Amino acid sequence: MAADPFDALLDALRCLPGVGARSAQRMALHLLERDRDGGRRLANALAVAMRDIRRCDRCRNFTAAKVCRICADERRSSQILCIVESPADVLAIEAATGYQGRYFVLLGRLSPLDGIGPGDLGLDQLERQLAAGATEEIVIATNTTVEGEATAHYLREMAARHRVRVSRLAQGVPLGGELEHTDQSTLAHAFSSRQPMA
Repeated sequence: MAADPFDALLDALRCLPGVGARSAQRMALHLLERDRDGGRRLANALAVAMRDIRRCDRCRNFTAAKVCRICADERRSSQILCIVESPADVLAIEAATGYQGRYFVLLGRLSPLDGIGPGDLGLDQLERQLAAGATEEIVIATNTTVEGEATAHYLREMAARHRVRVSRLAQGVPLGGELEHTDQSTLAHAFSSRQPMA
C-alpha cells in the first residue's frame, strides 16, 4: 500500500534541522490550506537545487557552476584567503563585512575523536593553493571550540611552511556587551588578546 501523501510530506519536512512533528504539521497545513503556489515553487526550487548545486572546484562553497561567483569575481583579491568551517560562515561574512578576498570552506573542523582528519577537510587542496604562491595572507575564521582551535593551529603550521602570513578573527567581548555578563573563558581570551589603543 502506498504511503499517504500527507504523511510523506510531514516526514519530508522533518528532515530539516529544528523541525519536529508539530512544526512539520504547521508548515504542511499552511502550504496546503493557504499557499499551494508557494509549495509548488518550494518543491521546484528544492528539486533544482538537489540536482544542480555542487561544490566549487576552488573554494568548496556551494554553486551550480564549476567555480562559484565569488571565485569567478575578478575584482576580488586572490592574495587573501579567508578559511571558514561552513558555507553559512561565508554568508555571514559577506553580509556583515566589506571583505573582498577569497574563501576556502573546510566543511567541518579537525576532530580525531570523530575520525575527521585533514583529508576530510580538503586540506590537501588548500596546501596546493598555498604552494601555488598567489596567496599572501590567510585569515583563519574557524570557531573558538576546541576543534576549531586545533584546526586553526594546523592551518597556522601549514601557512608557515609556505611563508604565508596568518591572521585570526578577533575574539572577545561582543560590541555592546557588559563584562559582568560575559562568560569567564571569553573574558580571559579577550584580556589575553588585548590590543593597544591608537
